[in-house]
Amino acid sequence: MKDEEVIKSPDTEREDRVPPGQKLTEKWPALHEGSVPDIDISKWQFTIFGLVEKERKLNYQEFTALPQVKVSSDIHCVTGWSKLDNLWEGVSASQIKQLVGILPDAGFVMVHSEGGFTTNLSFSDFFQPDVIFATKHNGAPLTPAHGYPLRLVVPRLYFWKSAKWVNGVEFIDEDKPGFWESYGYHNRGDPWKEERYSR
Repeated sequence: MKDEEVIKSPDTEREDRVPPGQKLTEKWPALHEGSVPDIDISKWQFTIFGLVEKERKLNYQEFTALPQVKVSSDIHCVTGWSKLDNLWEGVSASQIKQLVGILPDAGFVMVHSEGGFTTNLSFSDFFQPDVIFATKHNGAPLTPAHGYPLRLVVPRLYFWKSAKWVNGVEFIDEDKPGFWESYGYHNRGDPWKEERYSR
């Protein structure tokens, strides 16, 4: 894929790409609550529900048959490490708009993952061009520890917003905290403002 066909997250164009309180790493630490789920890909489904005209379910083959994009971004983890120049491949969050009719009252999404994990996002954050449902990282399929079979990547926010093991998106009318947000993480998580915790 030609370089101009890769969507570049705007933060990769900053003169100083490391937010305050962060340190660079070449590694990619795998951090999560509990154990890595054992997902049977033959039974996996991606569900789009909530404030939509009609709920939609896609199996893995149907989801990966959707138009694919590549996104180049940096990662900033709330624990203090940053990893630059990551290449993601998958389905743009904007593609979700093409799959369902979103009702006018909706203004937020709750992203759902295996094991009951969730994370909340506003439309303005979720529908950015560099937000992607990724199946690959740097040319290789995601490993289970990093979110296989599907990981949301929200490059401009702290990495906990980039939920692992995603299996659905719910459109909602009012913002409400996801899993980590309900435990005191910031509701939005802008690394450039150090929005790590809400209290």
